[in-house]
Amino acid sequence: MPKIKLPDGKNLHFKNKVTGFQIAEKISKSLSKQALIISVDGELKDLSFEIEKDCTVKIITSKDSEGLDAIRHDTTHIMAMAVQEIFPGTKIAIGPAIKDGFYYDFSRKEPFTPEDLEKIEKKMREIVEMDKPTRREVWERKRAKDHYKKIGEDYKVQLVDSIPGDEEVSVYYHGKWYDLCRGPHLTSTGKIGKFFKLTKVSGAYWRGDSKNEMLQRIYGTSWPSKQELEDYLKRIEEAEKRDHRKLGKEMDLFHFREESPGSVFWHEKGWNLFQKLISYMRAKQDEAGYKEINTPEILDRSLWEKSGHWEKFGANMYTSTTPDEKVFAIKPMNCPGCVQVFNQGLKSYRDLPLKMSEFGKVHRYEPSGALHGLLRVRAFTQDDAHIFCSEDQITEECLNVTNLILEIYRDLGFENVILKYSDRPDLRVGDDNVWDKSERALLEAIKVSKLEYSVNKGEGAFYGPKIEFVLRDAIGRDWQCGTLQVDLNLPARLGASFVDKDGSKKVPVMLHRALFGSLERFIGILIENYAGKLPFWISPLQTVVIPVSSEFDNYAKEVNKKIKKNGISSEVDLKNHNLNYKIREHSLSKIPILLICGKKEVDSNTVTIRRLSSEKQENMDLNLFLKKHSALSKAPSN
Repeated sequence: MPKIKLPDGKNLHFKNKVTGFQIAEKISKSLSKQALIISVDGELKDLSFEIEKDCTVKIITSKDSEGLDAIRHDTTHIMAMAVQEIFPGTKIAIGPAIKDGFYYDFSRKEPFTPEDLEKIEKKMREIVEMDKPTRREVWERKRAKDHYKKIGEDYKVQLVDSIPGDEEVSVYYHGKWYDLCRGPHLTSTGKIGKFFKLTKVSGAYWRGDSKNEMLQRIYGTSWPSKQELEDYLKRIEEAEKRDHRKLGKEMDLFHFREESPGSVFWHEKGWNLFQKLISYMRAKQDEAGYKEINTPEILDRSLWEKSGHWEKFGANMYTSTTPDEKVFAIKPMNCPGCVQVFNQGLKSYRDLPLKMSEFGKVHRYEPSGALHGLLRVRAFTQDDAHIFCSEDQITEECLNVTNLILEIYRDLGFENVILKYSDRPDLRVGDDNVWDKSERALLEAIKVSKLEYSVNKGEGAFYGPKIEFVLRDAIGRDWQCGTLQVDLNLPARLGASFVDKDGSKKVPVMLHRALFGSLERFIGILIENYAGKLPFWISPLQTVVIPVSSEFDNYAKEVNKKIKKNGISSEVDLKNHNLNYKIREHSLSKIPILLICGKKEVDSNTVTIRRLSSEKQENMDLNLFLKKHSALSKAPSN
């Protein structure tokens, strides 16, 4: 006689074993129609799952993130089903739900075309219309392997091998078509609805390894309603217009080359933008009491072993063996080097908190298929800082870091910030008393900020709890950028200590803090947020002076000289092109202000101003322009 506890605390009693669908029906008829899957003591199950003992059950609908994932997971199965019906002989690999959609990897000799996607989508709608029932079977492991070998589904054979020995090998049938899958799934193909769209095809190596076969990955999206699908497709269309790779080329900021995949070749304007961000942050950190350091990019393997990074990151580190057979690694992060600086000289409690910042270049191997412009690279600059403090200073320092991060985001135009808090995992180091203090400190910092936050239970780092700062951009996308982590582990592993008031040696607590995370990635986010039309103060080139004809070149040169003298970045365009051509060219490059100089301007010591995205022109006294825009060219809070 199972007792079912619901999320609101109510209990339901059943005489015999009961399914998720029956529980939903007992609660209400309307809920049974909306129900997609269930959560049993936190584990997701099909609605048909039979419950025999007391447990906590939540009915999952499309309003829940788990329900939306289930819709998308089912849609990916329906897509694979459609592909194999239209293109017999196509082998299937894996097909998960992902953020905002789903994908499935296929092995097929001929490439999929846009026309093929239309055919697949049409077939998917037919399958949904048929409302084929879904059922789950558990197969004996040997039977599963033998079966998939027999029908030539090589990837499924490998997937069976990868299933842990204590897990069931489950197969889901949608009508007569079936797929190896852990589940859970909806009760029928009709449950996914008709609000889906296949979006693109790309290449993807089997299991992300470039040594394996290149597969074809079909992406799609699926939503509970027509409006949500249309809103998403509009966001995607807008995102394509804002793609930082496209805008970076138009604005002449950077490029990438196969000779160094995942590394940025910065052009003059892009490097100017990069340095402006560093100068801005350097000033903010100096004001907040940080001391900037710099540590080597290459360190002996032994240090990475001591720190624990070799075990965790070793597979993604670039290494080199010298003639004397010593192994060195290019740093994937700055933390161990910073501790070495702290360890130089005796430290007292009076020195704490000690805040060390570093714009450190780090290198991490990423699979080539994962690289994505500035947003996913192999070489990047972290705006790291490490704060060494005592246990009773944790709360105040966490508050200081949170306030600094939020102030910087506001200056850069990001008012909508969401916080994600992760507390202690099951496997961790450190004393529980210190964990208690650390978690309280981070939660207090979040509450004081009065920002929306969510809790990721048990998702903290093994060495301490953390906060992730998530920015919401102009078109509603979320970007995880800043982090604040409390480290109870690394200082001890690397021998860091300070002399306390009583003369005893203590290990400091280490706060890891990044504001942007990666400067390269943040620049990509900035470009996309502003669609290339960056705020005047951060624009790499703020003005271009354009003479109407060569007759006015000297005046244009003089104007440009005065502008630069007033701290505004500027160029003069003396190329042999007509005025309209120059205006179009610099508008495409997203120059905030164009200054036109002709006879009228020479006679009156003025400039005609043309602002980006505006057809209006304004004539202004040159000295007044310099006074106004000299102030605007400076960072908001510097």
